[in-house]
Parts: sequence; C-alpha cells; structure tokens
Amino acid sequence: MAGAGIAGMPALLANGSANEKLVVAIMGTNSRGAALCEGFAKLPGAEVAYVCDVDDQAMAKGLKAVQQGGQKTTPKGVKDFRRALDDKAVDVLVIAAPDHWHAPASILALKAGKHVYVEKPCSHNPREGEVLLDAARRYNKVVNMGNQRRSWPYVVEGIQAVKNGVIGRAYYAKAWYANTRQSIGKGKPAPIPAGLDYDLWQGPAPRRDYRDNLIHYNWHWFWHWGTGELLNNGTHFIDLCRWGLEVDYPTRVSSQGGRYAFDDDWETPDTQLTNWDFADRKSMSWEGRSCNGRNVESISGGVAFYGEKGTLIINGNGYTIYDNKNKELKKVSGDQTNPLNATGPGFDLDVDHLTNFRDAIRLGKRPNSSIEEANKSVLLCHLGNIAHRTGRVLNCDPVTGKILNDPDAMKLWGREYAKGWEPAV
Repeated sequence: MAGAGIAGMPALLANGSANEKLVVAIMGTNSRGAALCEGFAKLPGAEVAYVCDVDDQAMAKGLKAVQQGGQKTTPKGVKDFRRALDDKAVDVLVIAAPDHWHAPASILALKAGKHVYVEKPCSHNPREGEVLLDAARRYNKVVNMGNQRRSWPYVVEGIQAVKNGVIGRAYYAKAWYANTRQSIGKGKPAPIPAGLDYDLWQGPAPRRDYRDNLIHYNWHWFWHWGTGELLNNGTHFIDLCRWGLEVDYPTRVSSQGGRYAFDDDWETPDTQLTNWDFADRKSMSWEGRSCNGRNVESISGGVAFYGEKGTLIINGNGYTIYDNKNKELKKVSGDQTNPLNATGPGFDLDVDHLTNFRDAIRLGKRPNSSIEEANKSVLLCHLGNIAHRTGRVLNCDPVTGKILNDPDAMKLWGREYAKGWEPAV
C-alpha cells in the first residue's frame, strides 16, 4: 500500500503485509532503551533483531532486557546502528540514544526505508525538527515519538473532557516536574572507559574531549548534547497542555531561572519558569525543579487545566475535576501510585503506545503521537530554552512558530555538526 506520507497514510511494512512480524532494531539501551527492549520483546507481532549501543555494558543490558521480555530468539548486538539499517529485513529503528542523536538517527533510518520510534524529544534544536518532518513526508514512513501519555486511556479521556467543555472554556494550562537530583560535580579529563566507542557516541556533535561526569546520564545538562529538564521531562507535560488547549504555535515566549542548587558543571537550568502566550486568549506555563522534589498538587509531575467553570488535573493515568469553589466533582484513576522514575514510565504504561505504533505501521495510519504533532510540542520547549538562553522575551509567528525580528535568538534555531554528520533529507 503506497499512501502519501504524513500528509496522508504512511507505508506498511517493507514487505507490504499487514500481518507479518515487525522486525525491530533498538539504538541506545542503557536505561530507557532497555525498557523499550523489554517492551518490544513482549509486543505481539514484533521481534527485536538488533540491540545497538556504543557501550558494551549498555548493550548487555539491552540483550538481557530482550530476554526478560520473553523473546526466544537472541538479537544481534552491534555498536554501530547503521549496520542494522543495512539489513533489509529490519522494519523499524527505535531510538533511545542521547538527544543529539534523535533527529539525525531518525533521518538516516527514514532514508534507509525504516519506520521510526524516537524517544522524546524528537530533536536537539528546532531546525532538526523541520528536517525530520521533511524526511518523514518524503520517505513515507511512520515516525512516532515516545510521549506515551498520548496513549494512556484515562489521560486521553481527561483531555477529551477538557475539549468538550467540562470546565467551560479552558484558557490556561500549567505543567510541572519536580525531582531531587544531586550535583554532577566538576568533571575532569579521563581515559575513555574500555568498551565505549566515544567517537560514535558523539556522532553528529562536534568533538569534545571525554570527561568523567558526562556518560551515561549527565549529558542531559550540557547544551552540546542535551536539552535540559524542559525537554527531558517537560516534553511529556507541555504536549498535554498544548493538546488540551488545542493550540499550536505561540505569539510570545518568556523563561526565567538558572542553575541555582549547586556550583558545578551543569549548564541547563535546574529551576525554570517558562510561559507561552497564544492567540485566542490562552496561555501555558511550566515549572521545572530538577533539584527540589516538593510536589505540586501532591504529584511530582502533572498538568492542570483552568477554565471558566473549574479545573481538571491530570495525575498519572487519571484525572480529577474541581469546580470553581474547589469542590471535587469527579476522580478517575488508572494507577493508584505515582512513583518517580527518572527514565520514564515503565512497560505497563508503554504497552498501549507501542501497540498503537505497531498498528499504525500495519494499517497505514497515523500513530497517536505523529511526528507532526510531536514536533509542535517539542518546538514549544525549544523556544522556552531559547528564551532562557537569550534572557529575553521572544515574539513568534503564530502560524509557523518562527522567532520574529531577533537574529541572535535565531542563531539557536540550529547547531553546528561534526563534518559529514549534517542531517539532510
């Protein structure tokens, strides 16, 4: 079945059958990728054929996770994911590598004829998001982002209730995330650990010497590789805000905060307050506290919608509705506990999202988190970081999201790449 890319219906499996097995390669398996290895191994109609990681120890985690998922066959372990792309039997590349890899790897997979499941955020900068959209359209494949809440049934129900006017006209949404992360210290040059291909880990990013406080998680807090808490955890919640308010691109963005908790190498904000104004009298805000875990509304991360007649709060896979006198009107819960997990939701809450992705490929339809919708939410987060880094309010085109009349801010729209790694359709 042909189809017309994202504008219409993406292509089915490479062999054209809607019933045959989905053959999967997974890139980046240290933490979140290991959970995806187990998830895809458990997914009916899917088989993990490759586990790809630049670190031997992380690769071993991925191979073990596939086994824990109950898959009888053993995947091939390879350091360079491009070897998996060379295999015509592979239908899907799943990407859980660091942020600077998300869009470049996705684009290479699309050019190789593969569908893509990419963890959030789908890009390291706004320009990468534009190129990824172009590639998804050109190569006519399903590209799904791992913002799993788009598939959680009671979150979907709560968002639909907002759209249906359960709190009247919703005009403001607030998102938050709180954690108690520790200092990453001041790193020093160190020998590259045995078993780690650091050059391939850097991939598209311009080369920097190895330091002892970077891998495997602290890269999140360096602009060169990561995107900070706003895109690390904020993407999930900002996406829900945008979805419920039914907005796309802002007219104005501001952001305040900084690295307040510790004096160390951490570059991105550990405390960040970001605001987005939209046409039609609507706005959104984000409160991120990476190093102070005090909850908001009794939960570490969530979303609140405020409207003319009340408030709806998304809490895990559930929601609560209040009237304007703070009286609880309705409470729906699909999970009674809300443990904080820095690597994201586990398989039990992934299953619907992975199933939806599989079915989108089989049936030639859009997934719940199509790259068009996902990229809009990711762009909002990028704009928040650009406002923070420039220290000023951004005025934006509400039709495209582009920053207006600010050439210095637009310098952060893209990035420099290592020679030969520039992403292109």
